[in-house]
Amino acid sequence: MPSELADRLAHHGITAPFPIQAATIPDALAGRDVCGRAPTGSGKTLAFGIPLVVRLSSARPRRPRGLVLVPTRELAAQVRTELLRLAGPKGRSVAAIYGGVGFGPQIDALRRGTDIVVACPGRLTDLVDKGEIVLDEVELVVIDEADRMADMGFLPEVRHLLDAVRPDRQTLLFSATLDGDVDVLVARYQRSPVRHELTDAEDAPSSRHVFWRAERSQRVALTARVVDTEWPAIVFCRTKRGADRLTRQLTTEGISAAAIHGDRSQSQRERALAAFGAGRVQALVATDVAARGIHVDGIACVVHFDPPGDGKDYVHRSGR
Repeated sequence: MPSELADRLAHHGITAPFPIQAATIPDALAGRDVCGRAPTGSGKTLAFGIPLVVRLSSARPRRPRGLVLVPTRELAAQVRTELLRLAGPKGRSVAAIYGGVGFGPQIDALRRGTDIVVACPGRLTDLVDKGEIVLDEVELVVIDEADRMADMGFLPEVRHLLDAVRPDRQTLLFSATLDGDVDVLVARYQRSPVRHELTDAEDAPSSRHVFWRAERSQRVALTARVVDTEWPAIVFCRTKRGADRLTRQLTTEGISAAAIHGDRSQSQRERALAAFGAGRVQALVATDVAARGIHVDGIACVVHFDPPGDGKDYVHRSGR
């Protein structure tokens, strides 16, 4: 790793790698395809961000050198911010491509030339079809949260995009699980990948799992007490209407809260995330779909106000 990049990481308080980073970065820097199993919040962005910043050459207009595919617009924006921080003021240019906003600024960025594109599959497919971006010069592809993209039905677009990328590219894939559709993706689009799967001990965060038995009428007050003691917190609800209702109820209990779900506009979601990340909001009340891919450092508590649909969702929620 270049010394200036190490110095930049140290400036941000990053002096030792997380397990997934220690396992995958050497192989990625050596140019190998990498397949990594790791949950949200395990440090995957640095695991693929460092190779992107170090290995890529400069891009021509509309022809990026690096491509990061992610399932949600929130994750696209977060990954872009992290990559820009890694690259430094004179480093690689990075653009985020996602739906819910106008095409104009994204097309302008591509026409100026951007080294790395972080994109949701749907919007990127639209821009490829419009001829605003060409993927045949992409040297390094990252597929992040692959299992979530499979769950959300994005794999047809992912396959279409990967088929448009040069065949000798390097491919890094990260997922909380490596079975089913994800394993098919690995077999088709990676070349003899080095597999790194965190052991249960590495995978498990240093956290406590606490369960309360409470009457329905007591749940709001109990949630407010928990958040007031352990915040910032993400509180999960099953429905968008339930998330809005709980946000109002927590506010009445004296908790600063903001809701994030599919009926919120992109600007509303970004403002809520910014306020949460800055500590102005104690509780981010979210649905499962809206929270997919979101990672905010320093989460003190995850509250399952409504129980998850299955054990897999419980793991994803709790891995924040």
